[in-house]
Amino acid sequence: MAEETKSLNFIEQIIEEDLKGNYTKEVLKFRFPPEPNGYLHIGHASSINLNFGLGKRYNAPVNLRFDDTNPAKEEQEYVDAIKKDVEWLGFTWSKECYASDYFQQLYDWAIALIKNGDAYVDSQTSEEIAAQKGTPTKPGEESPFRNRSIEENLALFEAMKNGETNEGAHVLRARIDMAAGNMLMRDPIMYRTLHKPHHRTGNTWKIYPMYDWAHGESDFIEQISHSFCTLEFLPHRELYNWFLKKIEKPGDFLPKQREFARRNFSHTVVSKRKLAKLVQEGIVTGWDDPRMPTISGLRRRGYTPASIRNFATSIGIAKRENVVDLSHLEFCVREDLNKIAPRVMGVIDPLKIVITNYEEEEEWLTAENNPEDEHAGSRQVPFSKELYIEREDFREEANRKFFRLKLGKEVRLKNAYIIKAESVVKDAEGKILEVHCTYDKDTKSGSGTEASQRKVKGTLHWVSIKHAIPAEIRLYDRLFSVESPDADKEKDYLEFINPNSLEVITGYVEPSLQEAKILDKFQFQRIGYFCIDKDTSAKKLVFNKTVGLRDSWGKKN
Repeated sequence: MAEETKSLNFIEQIIEEDLKGNYTKEVLKFRFPPEPNGYLHIGHASSINLNFGLGKRYNAPVNLRFDDTNPAKEEQEYVDAIKKDVEWLGFTWSKECYASDYFQQLYDWAIALIKNGDAYVDSQTSEEIAAQKGTPTKPGEESPFRNRSIEENLALFEAMKNGETNEGAHVLRARIDMAAGNMLMRDPIMYRTLHKPHHRTGNTWKIYPMYDWAHGESDFIEQISHSFCTLEFLPHRELYNWFLKKIEKPGDFLPKQREFARRNFSHTVVSKRKLAKLVQEGIVTGWDDPRMPTISGLRRRGYTPASIRNFATSIGIAKRENVVDLSHLEFCVREDLNKIAPRVMGVIDPLKIVITNYEEEEEWLTAENNPEDEHAGSRQVPFSKELYIEREDFREEANRKFFRLKLGKEVRLKNAYIIKAESVVKDAEGKILEVHCTYDKDTKSGSGTEASQRKVKGTLHWVSIKHAIPAEIRLYDRLFSVESPDADKEKDYLEFINPNSLEVITGYVEPSLQEAKILDKFQFQRIGYFCIDKDTSAKKLVFNKTVGLRDSWGKKN
């Protein structure tokens, strides 16, 4: 039992302690509560994995609730994108909920707080309210409107709701304690006036609840047992509980807020505001640009749901913030794709070779699809006299440690024959245009001949020029050139954009890829993992490089 307790993270330990107390498994209920003001990013994946993972562990329902209380920034597009991301990650929610479903109930409770003397309408400007808040060592000052009569407060709040007051003229504040040590308890704002249509409620409401008022009360309505938030909400817990106590009736079950540390990630930003700026300024092509840390960007780049879930599980849940290197995320996708991605041949920097003694017009050779998957089968690839290999795989002269093609030496072509480089053809500037080779026809892979068993140190991938399909290949690097682009408060994070984060080239791939579908994933042998981009059409294949076969970034840095 001690060993089992030790393996639990601190969130699970909280739940286990509650179950030993007055909680039963039947009351356990969790939620994932995104605000629909942008696309989800890799940090949200950890929260999704946590809450839905707890649901699975305890066989408890998990709600997907949209905290849609700010019509100025929220859109249906973001709601749809969030639902797609959660489903794609492999999770199913019990109920789809919206804070806007509870606007009437929240308003009714606010009326009750006014009648009980726990809330009042303040008619100061936001600047005046901020100036009166005080400091952590100096108490705040009471608003001159703090002691308005209940009747006046009710009348003003009704006028606010009906749109009869100017936007920003009044707010509703909770009456708590302007000398509280926790500054969030110094008469926090509960409602502000916004004359903007809501993506679900239209123009019905002219006032909208603040997050702190809506969040706990939404948890209460849905009877969430444990409301898990990131660490910046720890000071909010006192206010969360205060609001709940104001609506509580005898016998009510109250949710419990607990906090875990936000994960930061190297060479990127995860603030929705900063990600939105990348989109708005055209630095990236959209929220799903494969360089973005959004779930939709990772999906488009070729990441798998399993790799992201495994990543979230492996970094765990902590009480302290830290920076997670993106190389770890790349390790997770590399590990998953190695098991599932078919092996194919593609050349991204082509150099022509001519097999001078090859007399056949063409032949089709058998190639294994994935040695890690015994059920993956095989395919046929065409071979002919003229081939492309990678330019870096040939040198006229090289030392003994260069095991690829060089003049006078042999290599094996994957699934094909052993060839020997004999001569080169160059242009006027000395650039190599062609390498002329000979082949040993008895060395065909899998033929079983004695010659086919002959060992040579190098094996190269290739494509038949006659059959090759040209493809646009997008090679990605880190979007930012430094580990923590938003850590320097003296500089704009956009100053650290990596100008080489995207390179677009034309390569050539084997003909089996002609029928590939969007998001299909492959390993280009000896290069890395790639997937078909949504920009692919009947006339043009487009590949995104997901990740290399090994961590080149770590070595480079």
